[in-house]
Amino acid sequence: MQLLTFPSGLRPSSASEDGSARLAAAKALAVAGVVAYNWWVVVPFVPRLMPSVNGFFSDLEATGRPHAALMSDADLLAGVLMGTALVLRGSRAHGVVRKEWKWLIAFAIGGTVGGRYPYACAEGLNATCRQLEWHLQLPIHHYIHMLSGIIEFVTLTVAAVIAMRRTLGEGTREARVYSGLVKVLAVGYPLLGLVYLTDRLGTLVEPVFFLTFSAMILAEVAEPIWRDRGAPAWAERPAGGGVAGDRHGISHAHSGGSSSS
Repeated sequence: MQLLTFPSGLRPSSASEDGSARLAAAKALAVAGVVAYNWWVVVPFVPRLMPSVNGFFSDLEATGRPHAALMSDADLLAGVLMGTALVLRGSRAHGVVRKEWKWLIAFAIGGTVGGRYPYACAEGLNATCRQLEWHLQLPIHHYIHMLSGIIEFVTLTVAAVIAMRRTLGEGTREARVYSGLVKVLAVGYPLLGLVYLTDRLGTLVEPVFFLTFSAMILAEVAEPIWRDRGAPAWAERPAGGGVAGDRHGISHAHSGGSSSS
């Protein structure tokens, strides 16, 4: 018999190469999505784009703001790229399905929807806008953007906690990353609540969450599918092995056993 084949007709080496290419594509898309998601890093270098440190970056996407459409498109693109990266990577790691994966898919969808439906006005920079917002007097797309933002925060936070619990007690790099991200969120949320209550320093606090969310996506996509000890048996066979190699091993073991007796 020749090399082992899968039901699909692919040889093990072909399947491995296909999987490697898919993972490489997933990682590349994840990085591209994170870059688009963090468009806020250019804001300090554009004069008068952010008029106050008390606002939020979503305010810059409000209808009528300079370059608003470009920033909304960046959010939409980020959601699509990150979602595609997660799908390509798949939900399994170390032989089990990662429960946080579906929450991250929901996070990517929320980001996409938020990019498609921006604020009607800059509620973090305009008192009149906030008043209209509280009285439900703004267009529906404003509230869709608000809801999508809440979905992003909730889903990503739940995903981080699940990932931390899944890897609890492990000494792996991803276990340390997930644990660290949850600790950052535990400190960041009280600060974010204070910002909302006081309407101050939103521009300084919000990036903490952008960076944390980005790190979570990258960690999830980069996490190995198999640990060394969990690699499939065929992956450990030398090229050109297969069933013939197994028979040779069995014969060798049999002859060794006979000589010893």
